[in-house]
Amino acid sequence: MDNILKKQQNFFKSGKTMSVDFRLEYLKKLKTAIKNNEQKILGALKKDLGKSSTEGYMCEVGLAMSEITYFLKNLKKFAKDKIVPTPITNFHSKSIIKSVPYGNVLIISPWNYPFLLSIEPLVDAIAAGNTVILKPSAYSPATSKVVKELIEEVFEKEYVATVTGGREENKHLFEMDFDFIFFTGSKNVGKEVLKAASEKLIPTALELGGKSPCIVDETANIKLSAKRIVFGKFLNCGQTCVAPDYIYCHKKVKDKLIFEIKNQIISQFGQKPLENPDYGKIINEKHFERLVELIEDKKIIIGGKTDKNTLKIEPTVMLSTWKDKIMQDEIFGSILPVLTYENLDNAIEKIEKQPHPLALYIFSKNNKNIKKVTEKIRYGGGCINDVVVHLATPEMPFGGFKQSGIGAYHGKFGFDCFSHKKSILDKKTWFDLPLRYQPYSSIIEKLLKMFLN
Repeated sequence: MDNILKKQQNFFKSGKTMSVDFRLEYLKKLKTAIKNNEQKILGALKKDLGKSSTEGYMCEVGLAMSEITYFLKNLKKFAKDKIVPTPITNFHSKSIIKSVPYGNVLIISPWNYPFLLSIEPLVDAIAAGNTVILKPSAYSPATSKVVKELIEEVFEKEYVATVTGGREENKHLFEMDFDFIFFTGSKNVGKEVLKAASEKLIPTALELGGKSPCIVDETANIKLSAKRIVFGKFLNCGQTCVAPDYIYCHKKVKDKLIFEIKNQIISQFGQKPLENPDYGKIINEKHFERLVELIEDKKIIIGGKTDKNTLKIEPTVMLSTWKDKIMQDEIFGSILPVLTYENLDNAIEKIEKQPHPLALYIFSKNNKNIKKVTEKIRYGGGCINDVVVHLATPEMPFGGFKQSGIGAYHGKFGFDCFSHKKSILDKKTWFDLPLRYQPYSSIIEKLLKMFLN
């Protein structure tokens, strides 16, 4: 790892990555390699997480390809110097914002979307002109192996390299002197990353998670709400950082919403979800056991069946309270608690007292309610009358707030995330305003007040 970083530092110093054409060339090579290895990638996702080829393409391969396509169309525009207005006090000058790469970047990706969350930040980092050491998760070995092979096919190690392994490798990477660290994963590991980075004052982006609420008020289209909630919650068996973690619905619509959710689970996953070949699995036994312990038989209203042999937990809905064990931390699995409220203001106040989530969803036809929720609650991002799909828009930033993350990426925001913005004043030499030089006088002071007020 140390040798790779030294080679990457030398490669960056050579200036090759400063060329936009150089970056575009490798983005094209990466896109071609993904196309050529599509079936291998989808097979690895099936092995690690039980994802169907449709889900694997829709939520991982396709989104990664879209990010590359976006940069192939827009990178030259993003990389151009931006000229901004100059105040008269700096007459005659030109004010420039120059986007430059940080340099040598570390990207640590998670296991739940092991292809997308490796490739998407990698694309953004390359587009911005950095070198990259990528560390995929040890929990998704099949996909991590394919990612490593793909990167070795496209890039020289001094440009982009993959490091595999577990905690020991992570610990050593955290101690190395990178110019920027991008981490996606749990809050606990995120704290370790930030602590280690602070020792060297390394700028860091953290994409974490949290208990993302899904509010359903009394005016919502309940049938459509249930359909979209079931899709977003049980996608990847709930192992999605922006999945609705719990439903917080108005007391009046609780029974109707539960009825429609039950119908949607049957419609989308069948009468026996555990036997559905397109329904995925929990990543490993450790997480399976953790989720099983959260299921309280007395509170189950839908589902509840599990299969340890296949690591599957069918879509499960429970009537819960804020005191229940399942409401103490992010679920990250196929269990959906339902809580109720009677007054929206009180519900907003309750959510605001919790750690700030990565996402929030509101289902409503009432614009006042929507405005209230989206303005008063602090969270990363979200949807009105839908779930999850906001992250597929490259023109919007994706990131958390406080406990759910630091920094944002996707599209132009990804380019900015991996770039340092240099402020440069280009001062002309044919004229020199004398006001700033001593000796000072009352006339100069009056002129300064006139210019600066």
